[in-house]
Amino acid sequence: MSTRTPLMAGNWKMNLDWKQGLALVEELGERLKDVDTSAVEVVVLPPFVDIRTVQTVVESDRIPLAYGGQDISAHESGAYTGEVSGQMLKALGASYAAVGHSERREYHGEDEQVTNAKVKAAFAAGLVPILCVGEPLEQRQAGKHVEYTLAQLEGGIEGLTAEQAAQIVIAYEPVWAIGTGEVATPDDAQEVCREIREALRAIHGDSVADAVRVLYGGSVKSSNVVELMGKEDVDGALVGGASLKAEEFAKIAGFQS
Repeated sequence: MSTRTPLMAGNWKMNLDWKQGLALVEELGERLKDVDTSAVEVVVLPPFVDIRTVQTVVESDRIPLAYGGQDISAHESGAYTGEVSGQMLKALGASYAAVGHSERREYHGEDEQVTNAKVKAAFAAGLVPILCVGEPLEQRQAGKHVEYTLAQLEGGIEGLTAEQAAQIVIAYEPVWAIGTGEVATPDDAQEVCREIREALRAIHGDSVADAVRVLYGGSVKSSNVVELMGKEDVDGALVGGASLKAEEFAKIAGFQS
């Protein structure tokens, strides 16, 4: 029986201005009153411009909600126009930073060298990285989805200490299932999440492999989350569109109730 606390993270992507974000978090706070938040960790990843608003609402209303950035700079500070450092996120009370989301990889050309630097930057700032990995459709069709995903994993965590590796969150998101309405079957998700855990075991040993939370992402909804969470190596979800609706995201977070 796993002792890992499930983690449900909502990635807002480039949606919701600060006023809309305010309304969403306030409603989510009300709906989370019906969720046993001692048994599940709930996280939101808003656009950078919304984070101060989220911080204010979470702290003033004492909402059991953690939050973080959708990305993080690999640099601590300096002449890097448009980037946001880990220390800036930490100063806003953030706990997490997503790294290597497939949209960052596809639209911004981020490779394993970049994701690895960002993972290390997150740790240096006292943030927990949520490292996103997953294959495009052609790799899945060729039967190379595990090999492809593990290469992203191994590149992203290269050089981490065992202590750091035990804290990281891995989000498996098959690219063909993100925002498409397509969802990997629970068995598909379990297959790759198990392989991720076994790769961690091979690199860092049992204690790390057994500690790391591995999430599934890709068209997660309240209608499929229970079956996904029934799999041994799926410890939570990285939720996209469904996290923009407080009622739906709260249902996902409360999958056990």
